Amino acid sequence: VQLQASGGGLVQSGGSLRLSCTASAFTSDSRTIGWFRQAPGKEREWISCINRSDGVTTYANSMKGRFTISGDYAKNTVYLQMNSLKPEDTAVYYCAADRLCYSGSGREYDYWGQGTLVTVSS
Repeated sequence: VQLQASGGGLVQSGGSLRLSCTASAFTSDSRTIGWFRQAPGKEREWISCINRSDGVTTYANSMKGRFTISGDYAKNTVYLQMNSLKPEDTAVYYCAADRLCYSGSGREYDYWGQGTLVTVSS
């Protein structure tokens, strides 16, 4: 399974971006897509995940309200809508795939995209 993350860019504080994660295929081992981010000098941070099989979504508490995960499985794509962006949201955003949703560092995920940079200016 190959993942392609896209949609990053430069946005002003308070703005919005929608990231996309397109998978080469969804299999039983990759039915869950998770989004992570890593800011310079910081550890990787889990944001959210969605299970393609049942549509269940899960969010880190700190991400609830501003970030929304969704899927368009006809396009093999999962989105991360990010609203009310802040400078502290600046990071490289990654998508990953596995059978289940795991929070934490992401080491459980077998498949990773290359990352897309989001820069939020003040």
